[in-house]
Amino acid sequence: MSKELLLVAETVANEKMMDQGVIFDALEQGLAMATRKLNSMDWDVRVEIDRKTGNYVTFRRWTVLADDAEMENPAAQIFLKDADDKEVEAGTVLEEEIPSIEFGRIAAQTAKNVVIQKIREAERDKTVEEFKGRVGELLSGTIKRVTRDNIIVDLGENGEGLMPRTESIPREIYKMGDRIRFYLKDVFKDQKGAHILLSRACPEMLIELLRLEVPEVAEEVIEVKCAVRDPGMRAKIAVKTNDGRIDPVGACVGMRGSRIQAVTNELGGERIDVIVYDDNPVQFVIHALAPAEIVSIVMDEDAHSMDVAVPEDQLSLAIGKNGQNVRLASQLTGWRLNVMAENEAEEKEQKELSSQKEILMSELGVEEDVANLLINEGFATLEEVAYVPVKELLDLGAFEEETVMELRDRAKNALLTRALSGKPAEVPAEDLLALEGMTLDIAQKLAQHGIRTMEELAEQAVDDLMDIPGMDRVLAAKIIMAARAPWFE
Repeated sequence: MSKELLLVAETVANEKMMDQGVIFDALEQGLAMATRKLNSMDWDVRVEIDRKTGNYVTFRRWTVLADDAEMENPAAQIFLKDADDKEVEAGTVLEEEIPSIEFGRIAAQTAKNVVIQKIREAERDKTVEEFKGRVGELLSGTIKRVTRDNIIVDLGENGEGLMPRTESIPREIYKMGDRIRFYLKDVFKDQKGAHILLSRACPEMLIELLRLEVPEVAEEVIEVKCAVRDPGMRAKIAVKTNDGRIDPVGACVGMRGSRIQAVTNELGGERIDVIVYDDNPVQFVIHALAPAEIVSIVMDEDAHSMDVAVPEDQLSLAIGKNGQNVRLASQLTGWRLNVMAENEAEEKEQKELSSQKEILMSELGVEEDVANLLINEGFATLEEVAYVPVKELLDLGAFEEETVMELRDRAKNALLTRALSGKPAEVPAEDLLALEGMTLDIAQKLAQHGIRTMEELAEQAVDDLMDIPGMDRVLAAKIIMAARAPWFE
């Protein structure tokens, strides 16, 4: 029997190209399972096989519990007080050698089942490890099975991929035996086993296909900055090159559209817009909404949105069918885009100016021409009047210093009244505004996050300021250290 065990381990290991240690572990578990079936399934049994001779011994095991612990399995647990060895501690495992069962028909069948299960697990783990290093690549596979929720794909090399319906292209028909390209999105394990997750709907699939068709992208002469998709319908991809001799859009589209057409065909006829990337967000938005003509753009950095005005006759072109064009452009640029007709934009602007003018006239007690002057020069809010440096208001040439100070006091009183009445008005303190490197915009954003004074800023850490729009680690460190300067004087 010992020789037979060695022969089984060697034969299976050679057939499956696996380490013999895995086979011996499986045989030990199989013999242990057979021993438990013969005696009691509540037993805790360990079998140890000599890797050289094939001989094996069997042990029954008990786990030592503290005397006040609750026993759940009397067949495999023992209280500390009942242990023969009084020097053992709780948690120790005691073993007693028992007669080993023969490697007969029943034991062999049990061991065989365990070995098969362990071999499958080991093969699956081996496959997962092989595919882990290929995450982010395009793979070709054959449709093996189609269910309501998933498409099972044979990837070869004992690899079986899983593509959920949510990762497939809508209205694309998958038939058994079809060979299709997929993007390897992830490889992971859960309670159900290991999974190789595939996708045809993710933007990365589009980027990798473009890399395959366009040598300049593969050689990184052209850089793909970002891509978004409405799978099977339309996509936008932004490209950039640092070589002024190369037209990035022309290179991606190819002669008579041959390169981009190959990508379109692979994605079931998906229409692809290739756009020039621009570091200037306004220019990037203009490119993203092309071919619609942009009349004006009003940017709101706090809300991270833009109001985009287009001619009336191009409104539907800019928005696209069911809002598809503006939605994809918004996802591509990272800005919330509000597309409107030119006359609507003008009306909105006039309403906002009128509202701002009324607030200034009411809260500051000034005439319409003074309010218009302030708005035209960029002082459209009470915060800007109250907290900008006095010199900036004096530079307008329309006010004496006494008038400027009066306007600032009225604006501060109005903001204080708002705060006391429960209206949202977060006001930065004078010492915060006077801090070196501080701007009005940063001070207002800090105040909105509850940091209104220099002392409150000094108590912050760099990470505490990272949620503030427009803040980076260098700026955060600079203003915090400036606020802490009095501590070291």
